[in-house]
Amino acid sequence: MPLAILALVYWAAVAVPDVSAQAPKRPALPKNFTAEYDVKYIPDGDPAQTLDIYFPEKPSDQPRPLLIWIHGGGWQGGSKAEAPYLSQLARGYVFASIEYRFSQKALFPAQIQDCQAAIRWLRANAKKYSIDPDHIGVGGASAGGHLAALVGTSGGKKAFPAIGENKDQSDRVQAVCDIFGPADFWTVIKQADEDKNVKNIFKWNAGDPYSALIGGKLGQDKERCEAVSPVHYVSKDSPPFLILHGDHDTLVPYAQSVELADLLGKAGVPVTLQRLPGAGHGGPSFGLPAVGKLGTAFFDKHLKGVDAKIEPLPDDAVTIKPNPAPKKEKKD
Repeated sequence: MPLAILALVYWAAVAVPDVSAQAPKRPALPKNFTAEYDVKYIPDGDPAQTLDIYFPEKPSDQPRPLLIWIHGGGWQGGSKAEAPYLSQLARGYVFASIEYRFSQKALFPAQIQDCQAAIRWLRANAKKYSIDPDHIGVGGASAGGHLAALVGTSGGKKAFPAIGENKDQSDRVQAVCDIFGPADFWTVIKQADEDKNVKNIFKWNAGDPYSALIGGKLGQDKERCEAVSPVHYVSKDSPPFLILHGDHDTLVPYAQSVELADLLGKAGVPVTLQRLPGAGHGGPSFGLPAVGKLGTAFFDKHLKGVDAKIEPLPDDAVTIKPNPAPKKEKKD
């Protein structure tokens, strides 16, 4: 299955998940690859500060680009056992899926600090896992998309105090695939209210996932909202972005991705925003072959140096067409 598509048809929403649900089963490994699970990227840290890494059984002198996945779940649930990039192992990548502390346990910036600590740990252990430390891509959907985007735009800026070891290592990445992640906590309410396509499901109180992440009601503390927002850190040094978003998303307004893409473009950063007409917060449109090929080409271009033109696909290539109604048989 193409890149980052396996999980998108049932992806964890920003809405509060059932955190008591059993974690997904660990996936079967491709031939000639192995995995290490629940690796602590912060020794003696929180149980959530772990990652799973999938790599070649035989160490190689030829390092491979690394793909990192950050799962969604409203910053309150989900599991690193999800492994949508697993199929990319056979295409020359190493793959890691990281866990992070949820907002019930620790408020922001704990989540981005965990993600950055995991990236530094992976760089520090690059040789063991045949990783090319200069070619790392990160992807995520929903809350994971937000964290992936924040990893991209805040990388190298020391915006958040580093935790764990390996502080001599960089937390920058070279490519980001942001799949319907929130981008600006200060504008999200206004954009949701103005979206004529959908009615956002949140009532915007201290219990909604956005507010729960920052420990305060949205729209009241601009400084706190800016600190958590990927748009706040955009600069000419941000890595290339691929953004996938449905224009009927009831959880994260499509305008969030438009805003992020516009700012990246103005900063001179290569960015492709792929709108999926009629799609919501996930759904079958994200599993279309054309979308998978776009994601694969994006990472191949920026992590492998493959010559590829990355541009938005036409509507008919990314739209689920309804099945035609069965014809009624004429009675004699």
